Amino acid sequence: MVPAITLSRHKFKKSVMLSVFNLVLPFFGLIFLGFFVARINHQPLEALGWMNTFIIYVALPALFFQILSKTPVAELTQWNFILGCTLSTFAIFLTIFLIAFARTRKIDESTIQGLAGAYGNIGYMGPALAILAFGASAAVPVALIFCFDNTLHFVMAPLLMALSGNDKRSTRDVTISVLRKIFGHPFIIATIMGVGAAILGVEPPVAIDRMIDLLAKAAAPCALFAMGATLALRPLRRVPKELYLIVPIKLLVQPLLIYWVLNLAGNFPPVWIYTAMLMAALPTATNVFVIAQHYGVWVERASSSILATTLFSIATLTLWLYFMTHGLIP
Repeated sequence: MVPAITLSRHKFKKSVMLSVFNLVLPFFGLIFLGFFVARINHQPLEALGWMNTFIIYVALPALFFQILSKTPVAELTQWNFILGCTLSTFAIFLTIFLIAFARTRKIDESTIQGLAGAYGNIGYMGPALAILAFGASAAVPVALIFCFDNTLHFVMAPLLMALSGNDKRSTRDVTISVLRKIFGHPFIIATIMGVGAAILGVEPPVAIDRMIDLLAKAAAPCALFAMGATLALRPLRRVPKELYLIVPIKLLVQPLLIYWVLNLAGNFPPVWIYTAMLMAALPTATNVFVIAQHYGVWVERASSSILATTLFSIATLTLWLYFMTHGLIP
């Protein structure tokens, strides 16, 4: 006869895992829906154009503005946190870049591989998943990571492509292009406006505030659906050997590194550390494919990296969230 205490522990563990699955599966469910609909509907990739425009230029900026405009200003100046997260991301990028360069001697290919291993889906998946998992207190670290990690990637890609000779533009043109990408990106603009609103204590009129709320709520479903559809229209034709390195580093090593660095950098609230780990554990961003396509380098393998890390992250994100939400990471 099984003791009652053993049964109760078994039920508790089962309910804990069920709660984590209930948290994660809706996100991957939306990705799967996008994947499934794209497979059966046979629309070209260009058909996603206006949805992606809505996501990038309207819905996600509304989400970032809504989060940041209601955040205490003191929380937006955690420079040790910003430095720790950004340096961790750069360390992962540099590691994969150097390994790739030692093998290929090609700066442009090595750059895309570095991005595939370090540039997570912090725009489409990060905000909604982190806030749902850890509550509103995750909003500030999400926004800080997004802003500074994106700035890092916007700088690194054109700089290294220029050094490789792939980008034929002058130094002046590359610099102007980088600045435009940073300060002209809708997410960065929304971040600046949100921080400005928080500092000045400005609140939008009720009608506009309600519209922002509607747009913010549409961000995650639309972004995840579009991501699934994009993956369906860029199928995995073969498994590049580089993925055997990129997948574990992106999904396992990067979150462990950021945990170690942040514990050295300062005494941050657990929710900030968990949020940073979750953002680091996200699969490769679809922007990596866009960058690869723009420069005509490592295009098919960049697409494979996104699909492979997304598939494996179903398991790894579930495990990370289980550890974080139940106190198994000190």
